Amino acid sequence: MLYYLFDFLHKHYDLPGAGVFRYITFRTAMAVITSLVISLLFGKQLIAFLRRKQVGETIRDLGLEGQVQKQGTPTMGGLIILGAIIVPTLLFAKLHNIYIILMLVSTIWLGLIGFLDDYIKVFKKNKEGLQGKFKVVGQVGIGLIVGITLFFHQDVVVREKIYSPHKYAIDDEGGKATMNSVPIYAKETEKSMKTTIPFVKNNEFDYADLLRWMGKGYKKWAWIIFIPIVIFIVTAVSNGANITDGIDGLATGSSAIIGVTLMVLAYVSGNTVFADYLDIMFIPNTAELVVFMGAFVGACVGFMWYNTYPAQVFMGDTGSLALGGIIAVFAIAIRKELLIPVMCGIFLIENISVMIQVGYFKYTKKKYGEGRRIFKMSPLHHHYQKLGMHEAKIVSRFWIIGVMLAIMTIVTLKLR
Repeated sequence: MLYYLFDFLHKHYDLPGAGVFRYITFRTAMAVITSLVISLLFGKQLIAFLRRKQVGETIRDLGLEGQVQKQGTPTMGGLIILGAIIVPTLLFAKLHNIYIILMLVSTIWLGLIGFLDDYIKVFKKNKEGLQGKFKVVGQVGIGLIVGITLFFHQDVVVREKIYSPHKYAIDDEGGKATMNSVPIYAKETEKSMKTTIPFVKNNEFDYADLLRWMGKGYKKWAWIIFIPIVIFIVTAVSNGANITDGIDGLATGSSAIIGVTLMVLAYVSGNTVFADYLDIMFIPNTAELVVFMGAFVGACVGFMWYNTYPAQVFMGDTGSLALGGIIAVFAIAIRKELLIPVMCGIFLIENISVMIQVGYFKYTKKKYGEGRRIFKMSPLHHHYQKLGMHEAKIVSRFWIIGVMLAIMTIVTLKLR
């Protein structure tokens, strides 16, 4: 909203300094600062409110060190994160941008699913929370909305790189000039289901190519492939973040690291200069997403003030489902979803550790009559707790791995 106000003042009254709101970098910086302020100032008040209402976490006794002391710690702190994301976005982003609208809808939608889960656990005294099938329905629902919007909306387009004779070059020995073709981006935008695929020379993959066997006009049916993939990614990453949220600061810090990575990817994908230099897909209007992700990172960092060991508040499903869903939808919007296994490696490892543990237990129980385990406990962070490692050290080491994965993700833009 402030963007529109200052743009109006700049155009009609030539107010000094008002033009700075046109710059994405400035608005991103303001979004980060605002989200930090909201997290820090209102976070303390919300924690006090939750304590008064006795909105405390019910801890299951898993035999982990320091677990009993966490009993009664306020939960539903994800409300702090949601507020610190939504308010700065409304203030500093271009609200007519389809990508911003999609991110706001996804944030609120997944936040509501998580809030319902926490509400049932805390106020209805039901430890199971929202039934799994209803969670899945909610995740599939937002996946459908995201997939349909990105496939059919007229503003979701790309600009293809074309090569045009532009200048002469002289060889090293001063010989005759030769014509060089230099890449430029076409002025016309086009609908395309192309995405970025890492570690490949021409690092673009078109979902529609999977339907070439359908013959002429196959591209219009690409939604058959694209939408189920979107649903799967949104569900998997949101669940991954939810599983990772098991010890103080782990999910929040990992999400902040991923958020910074996504900021970089969105900025270069939405800027013709950087997109040309890196030889990647140019996606008009996606640079505006940097403002949203700035608010996301600021919210995560601000929340860590209260969530790092020993945690004064837990985010609950209100925060964890939203964080994972935001990351998934954002990556899909900037066509970097195939980088998620690298970028969100922490979430992936946590997810896989649970699947391996459950699968192996069921297999051995069926074969030997007694269930066996590969890890001392899953998800993986609990395995290290069982080994006697302090949770603050576990979180720090996971963060270090997250930073390494983030760097690797960015490097893939040139590593082909």
